[in-house]
Amino acid sequence: MNITPHFFYRIALAGFLGLFALLILWNTVLTPVARVPVALMLLLTVTPLLLPMRGFLDGKLKSCAWLAYISLMYFLHGCAEAYVNASTRPYALLEILLSLMIFFGTSFYIRLSGTRT
Repeated sequence: MNITPHFFYRIALAGFLGLFALLILWNTVLTPVARVPVALMLLLTVTPLLLPMRGFLDGKLKSCAWLAYISLMYFLHGCAEAYVNASTRPYALLEILLSLMIFFGTSFYIRLSGTRT
């Protein structure tokens, strides 16, 4: 069975779009924070995903690597949120799953797309 790099890219893309939607919904509709403006929360949570987005959507390997590094931040946030707050645990577990999809999808995409010597 031969798995192409585009299979892993699609996994990373699904994780990216899912995490993007989850963060927007989590901070606006599902459980908005009352003490902090919604715009500030969106700015803090969604902006790191926007930085490598253009290169990632073009399939550039360097942007994929940066997205893999950034996804680890969301993994840590999801782990901390799942441990601390029981009311938002399902959202945090989904954040963990989606960030791992991004990390492993981009890592294997880079590995299989790299130049072979």
